[in-house]
Amino acid sequence: MPTAFDDARALRLACKTFDIEAQALLGLKARLGPSFARTVQAMLNCRGRVVVMGMGKSGHVGRKIAATLASTGTPAMFVHPAEASHGDLGMVTPGDIVLAISNSGESDELAAIVPAIKRLGTVLVAITGRTDSSLAQHADLVLSSAVDQEACPLNLAPTASTAAQMAMGDALAVALLDARGFREEDFARSHPGGSLGRKLLIHVRDLMRSGDALPRVGPDATFNEMLREMTGKGLGFTAISEADSGQVLGIFTDGDLRRLIERGAGERGADLRSLHARDVMHPAPRRVRDDALAVEAAEVMEQHRVTSVLVVDATGVLVGALNTNDLLRAKVI
Repeated sequence: MPTAFDDARALRLACKTFDIEAQALLGLKARLGPSFARTVQAMLNCRGRVVVMGMGKSGHVGRKIAATLASTGTPAMFVHPAEASHGDLGMVTPGDIVLAISNSGESDELAAIVPAIKRLGTVLVAITGRTDSSLAQHADLVLSSAVDQEACPLNLAPTASTAAQMAMGDALAVALLDARGFREEDFARSHPGGSLGRKLLIHVRDLMRSGDALPRVGPDATFNEMLREMTGKGLGFTAISEADSGQVLGIFTDGDLRRLIERGAGERGADLRSLHARDVMHPAPRRVRDDALAVEAAEVMEQHRVTSVLVVDATGVLVGALNTNDLLRAKVI
């Protein structure tokens, strides 16, 4: 029968679980040896994929390890050992490496397919809590995931042992991505739907307003022509550029307009309608290259406290404009 819930006991058990699993991971560190480096080297040299296998909780861990390897530059897949005995072993080729996970090392489903794996000539790596197990004896390389005890009060449910298996898989993935020279850009390419993918794959040219959507006038444009351009394009500014070369000369923004009105068209007391773009533009506006990352444009806007930047090509010719709304829609910021 369930006993009355005890808050303090639940907290004690949680803390004890953390302590036991932390000790399990430290134990892995103490036992790590040359076989780990040889495993990493074998996976680096692998012409095929890392095929991860495991039953029960080890299988759940194996799926995560396969996913982590695949997302960090090491082609990997999970094959269920029971299904492997009924045809899925055909997914394994001689150029692959099989990473078999079993705490006891005596899983019947794994034992049934080990002979077939060996006949293929496929390298077999075992992550097991028993280095004297049947699986370990048949493996080419063995990584110990042994733990002194499970975090389960009954010392039965896989807890510390699965944490150790998971950590060993993460250690392999980290060592492999470092050895491959795997970079943020590579990670982004395998995570195009994530925030990092958006930040590292989207360029300014992908988001900028260009063509007819770009507000721009020449230096001799009248004040009214500037206002019509700003109103019609709806970006709150207009760029001023040379008509022939397209080189950027300046920018005139809603803020500039307000300040101009507040000053009464400046100390000159001139009629606003008599002014031209060259008279009121702000020279040397913030600009970014069209081949820059969108996140770099966001950093320029944040650093200089502006909401828009002009976009130029490699020769400095005006080709577009970008504002914070464009970055927000693309979820770059």
